[in-house]
Amino acid sequence: MPTPRSSAPRAHWLLAALAALTVTAAGLYPILAARQRTGSASTSDAEVLEAAGRQLSDVTARLMPSVVKIRCRKTIEQRGTVEETGSGIIVRHAPTGRMVVVTNAHVIAGQTPTDLKVHLHDGRVTSPSHTWSDAASDVAVLSLNTPGLKPAQWGNSDRLQIGHFVLAAGSPFDLSHSVSLGIISAKGRRSLKLGSNDVINQDFLQTDAAINPGNSGGPLLDIRGRVVGINTAIATTSGTGSGVGFSIPSQLVQRIVNDLLKHGRVRRAYLGVVLDSNFTTEEARRLRLDRKRGARVVSVARGTPAARASLQANDVVTEFQQKPVMDFDHLINLVSLQPIGSTVTLGVWRSGRRLQVRVSLSDRNVIDAAPDVRR
Repeated sequence: MPTPRSSAPRAHWLLAALAALTVTAAGLYPILAARQRTGSASTSDAEVLEAAGRQLSDVTARLMPSVVKIRCRKTIEQRGTVEETGSGIIVRHAPTGRMVVVTNAHVIAGQTPTDLKVHLHDGRVTSPSHTWSDAASDVAVLSLNTPGLKPAQWGNSDRLQIGHFVLAAGSPFDLSHSVSLGIISAKGRRSLKLGSNDVINQDFLQTDAAINPGNSGGPLLDIRGRVVGINTAIATTSGTGSGVGFSIPSQLVQRIVNDLLKHGRVRRAYLGVVLDSNFTTEEARRLRLDRKRGARVVSVARGTPAARASLQANDVVTEFQQKPVMDFDHLINLVSLQPIGSTVTLGVWRSGRRLQVRVSLSDRNVIDAAPDVRR
């Protein structure tokens, strides 16, 4: 009888690959150093993975005191009053030294500070003294006056690469202090339908770390335990996670938090144009572009930065500060998060010619979130 083909060599390769990826993505140099000291032949893959597991366990233990569960009671049409659960992460706002919880705007939507109950890792329950919220980014901030809080550290989401390992922490299905492991699957996800047209600033990290109802507002962490994102959404047809979750990058979150705490709102720059949300390949060909790219201007409002810079209808903005513009959502995100009053250079395609246009951006107090009128 033929001997069954063994899966052991493939399993051995997978273990080695996972160990190597863990070392590369997480910077687990003690593991690598141990292998170099003892020799790979004497250090089994199981031992390497055990060491990686201990490292992850240590990171989780340090991080968990900073993760909170947020409870609130909401009145929902056809369901009445229900209790909902979200998550959040304690951080220190460096400019003020204030301890705050960062979460999603949709977690606390419609709630007053006294409506919210923040459950700390040590069992204490408190309410925020004040809250700030920005629906356009789905970021909210809760100020806590509770002593003995342990803040997490921010990481730099710009340094993440596809394939880097990450941890998602929170309270999925009301299960407090849960952690799941995954990787960064993609960066720069935009044009997502999140059940509302309010979320304008879309530049999401995509991860396969398990994110489920209750994880909203919880942190996405690198393997060193630094916050690189705030979990906000899942792609699902059933209401539970499907291996496709989305997180707001930490660099964007910090910008939003700083504005909320300094100004009470997010100060967004704007051009003053209406953009084509359905820019097609056929339209691109009509404008003599080699392919569909950039953001097509439908109209320019009077007295706006775009008007002063002489932007015109049917201009296609293909570059922003020498970086390619992928689509209208991408341009909205790039413009709105620029410092108020800054001057930027746009690459513009007009009547078959490439132009460079300099625009001084202004502050926009009210953002029109209609799906086809983005400015």
